[in-house]
Amino acid sequence: MTCDFCYRRCDIAEGGYGICRSRAVKDGKLLSPHYSELCSAALDPVEKKPLYHFHPGTKTLSIAEEGCNFFCSFCQNYEISRHHKEHVCIDEDTIVDIALNEGAPSISYTYSEPIVWQDYMLSVAAKAKGKGLMNIMVSNGSFSDESIKRILPFIDAYNIDLKGDERFYNGIVKASAIPVRKGIEKISNYGSHLEVTTMIIEGIHNEGMIREIGRFLSDAGVKVWHLTRFFPSYMMDDRKETSEAYLTRMYEVARQCNIPYIYRGNSISHDDTICPNCGTKIDRYVTNGVCNHCNAVIYGEFI
Repeated sequence: MTCDFCYRRCDIAEGGYGICRSRAVKDGKLLSPHYSELCSAALDPVEKKPLYHFHPGTKTLSIAEEGCNFFCSFCQNYEISRHHKEHVCIDEDTIVDIALNEGAPSISYTYSEPIVWQDYMLSVAAKAKGKGLMNIMVSNGSFSDESIKRILPFIDAYNIDLKGDERFYNGIVKASAIPVRKGIEKISNYGSHLEVTTMIIEGIHNEGMIREIGRFLSDAGVKVWHLTRFFPSYMMDDRKETSEAYLTRMYEVARQCNIPYIYRGNSISHDDTICPNCGTKIDRYVTNGVCNHCNAVIYGEFI
């Protein structure tokens, strides 16, 4: 049987699993054996996703099932992306109730890869919308054509990782950038809030790669781009962390790519939000989404 959750479209035999280990076939049925089994849950600042232009200053209830369809050598969450044995079953109504009781205006599907547990995510998201909550998806962006159509009506904001160029994906992620780029374009065209993250690995990401990614993001209509520092992890734990100087060098290249809001992350640098029209500093936590100097619209959703 063929799973259409992600671009890989795994053909799964009876008793077998998809590459993500989150989809299986049992008794002739394609199913999610870990449905509603959460391996992580926390109340996070929405900026941690990172989302800087979507209700900044608020908390979001972050949840995750195990599972991922990528094999990133640098995975920051490898403990839960595969074979995590500890979990707690929490039904959809309870998740929504927790968010409401905690005063969180949103629920985030994050930490692992929600594309591979999208059945649970969409069930929670539908109930959350019914209670006036917003839904956030933090994803590698490797949707199938079918799944992006299912997901778009239910998710209010996305942070999508665009990790590198196709060579980077083939060698270090064991995946492809093509479906990720298609997903970014479809989310942007749909009009959902979108921010993109690229983690910079010194000695691998270079000016040419950043310039090419920036051109693509600009053409796709992306307004917010996060460049974050790599820290040693998983199978790349012997590699040196990206220096602040190298991150800043890539940041300066990115600033030439016609993307109005670019931020450095995992860094001592704290970049201000600047009006792209007049250059006025914007306080994201008090703005109504309009520059108080020139009245230009600031991209995002603000309280």
